[in-house]
Amino acid sequence: MSANVETMFYTRVTPWHDLGTRVEEAPGSKEALALAGLDWKVVQKPIVTEDGLPVNGFKANIRDRDSQVLGVVTNRYKVVQNEDAFAFTDKLLGEGVTYETAGSLQDGRRTWILAKLPQRYIISGDEITPYLVFMNSHDGTGAIKAAMTPVRVVCQNTLNLALSTAKRSWSTNHTGDIKGKLEDARNTLLYADRYMGELGKAIDRLQQVRLSDQKVYEYINALFPLMDGITEQQKKNLLRLKEEVKTRYFDAPDLQHVGKNGYRFVNAVSDFATHTKPLRARSNYRESLFARTVDGNALIDRAYQMLWAA
Repeated sequence: MSANVETMFYTRVTPWHDLGTRVEEAPGSKEALALAGLDWKVVQKPIVTEDGLPVNGFKANIRDRDSQVLGVVTNRYKVVQNEDAFAFTDKLLGEGVTYETAGSLQDGRRTWILAKLPQRYIISGDEITPYLVFMNSHDGTGAIKAAMTPVRVVCQNTLNLALSTAKRSWSTNHTGDIKGKLEDARNTLLYADRYMGELGKAIDRLQQVRLSDQKVYEYINALFPLMDGITEQQKKNLLRLKEEVKTRYFDAPDLQHVGKNGYRFVNAVSDFATHTKPLRARSNYRESLFARTVDGNALIDRAYQMLWAA
């Protein structure tokens, strides 16, 4: 398990972010809370100096289980407890939701939930399963975030494309009317069918974008441009990355049935972005990769936008 992952579980098959402890069956929210090691609460306590003077306007967020200080926040900060996050996800997704993974990072300062929606979609012959990612922080440095993340089942590639026609993500800070904000998120993300429907239209259009091999090379060069003044080692690294994308486009077994078109190219870039180990792998690179499932992956979106403009 990665150094920054404190506690976590995953269900049966290692997920695309390759983190966690395996369990056999996808649990409901109560069991998932315990399996993920998230069955603790955040309590807020006043801050005082060493000589007993109060620090006005600030509080410490403290984990009740072990008195771990998670962060210092202003008096305006509203805590969203881990169990509240699961309750929100239960309410949002309704009957049939199962939790594929959940856990905490950085000694409890950040937490997440990944829930598998009960619907299955067949889009252009591919089975695509939508997930909901809910991310929270207890240290005052991050927003509350939730997002739809479609995953192509056969290869575990994420297809969370930034569509102008349908929203897939929501975020807010820890102040004000938290319950009202969560209700707003519920209203935004209830429309999974809308996003998946628009995703299907986008994929159909991508399949109509025929690509010659030369055009594929041009797109890959545009994704990884050779800038002026780079070193020989940087040039070698870029060439290696380009070759990896080419291999995924031309040789990936799961894409052999797909014509040479835009959908194949987006999947190749997604496979690269989702699964390739970086040239210099930091201890938290998998957590960073997983975090981008909410905000979206810039490389995949650039590939999609290039093809959309074609």
